[in-house]
Amino acid sequence: MPKRWRVALIVEMSGIYGRRVLRGIAQYLRTSQPWAIFLERRDLRSQSPPWLVDGDWDGVICRSGERELLETFAARGVPVVDINDRADRGLPRIWSDNRAIGRLGAEHLLERSFRHFAFCTLSDEAWAMARRDGFRASVEAAGFACETYDAPWLGRHVPEWDADQERIGAWLAGLPKPVGLMASNDQRGQHALEACRRVGLALPEEVAVVGVDNEEVFCELCDPPLSSVEPDPERVGREAAQLLARMMAGETVPATERLVPPIGVVLRQSTDVLGLDDRDVVAALAYIRRHACHGISVEDVVEHTAISRSTLERRFRNHIGHSPHAEIREVQLKRVKQLLTETELSLEAIAPLVGFDHPEYMSVVFRREVGQTPGQYRERS
Repeated sequence: MPKRWRVALIVEMSGIYGRRVLRGIAQYLRTSQPWAIFLERRDLRSQSPPWLVDGDWDGVICRSGERELLETFAARGVPVVDINDRADRGLPRIWSDNRAIGRLGAEHLLERSFRHFAFCTLSDEAWAMARRDGFRASVEAAGFACETYDAPWLGRHVPEWDADQERIGAWLAGLPKPVGLMASNDQRGQHALEACRRVGLALPEEVAVVGVDNEEVFCELCDPPLSSVEPDPERVGREAAQLLARMMAGETVPATERLVPPIGVVLRQSTDVLGLDDRDVVAALAYIRRHACHGISVEDVVEHTAISRSTLERRFRNHIGHSPHAEIREVQLKRVKQLLTETELSLEAIAPLVGFDHPEYMSVVFRREVGQTPGQYRERS
């Protein structure tokens, strides 16, 4: 009988992220050699019991920020995979790509036609700063500015709830409207929503808010329900378990970093709006985004908005930077990319789902706009 490896999982169970990481580890173990696991209910900032470092462990997966704990394991030669998202401890490391999370939040708000942007973050957390930097870089690359608000999350300098709410509210009240705001996590997103209510800002018409982590119960408790970027902690857990198994089997693994991209944005009411003052263009965009994959034409959009085609074309180019026809194509091709990446459907099956009568023509349009064939895109993705 093969040896049953003794593994310590130092991962918090108090938050959704840690629980989903543990689910990913469990997914890996269902198809591999079982482990003898130590796991306790803990908070992210809980101190590990003193006896933990003296245990006879074959391996450790650790999300704790306790530097001495990790240094002790490493000094004893115990294989450790570090999945903390705060600081680099010089160990093999797998964690969420926080800059990509920020970029995805920016893209979500840019797609909703906002022209003013803000980020509400936590000043003492590396993961929050990375999300802010990714968001700001994407916004600035699109030609816009990004305002930021930050306050400590931990330590004696953390502001009291009411004081923090007053400061966030005053900051939000002074921003140009409508504004698309991303928060560093769902908790910070809820702070922003409540601060908006305190100063009488309309949600989501004046301030649209997207958080991070997609903690479903928490997001649904927000008013309005909070849109959220969903990371992929299950994949972090699966890849961490796979890497640790290789290390416990004797493979030498360099102290490199593996970043796991986010899954996507879960849309809820807090960003279910378009950030334009022109109601006709807003109505046209909403119609296109709902019906582009049904094979609509620009004439259908004109009929829906009840303004002339020339007026619609002019306003579209002024506000969006391209024509209604280009917007229809953009929505269709985005859906094609999604189906190519997430399914094994043939081009013949995909074409009618995105509003093309013929898969050959869909392929021509895709290659012209994307620069590669659908088959090449699927293979590279």
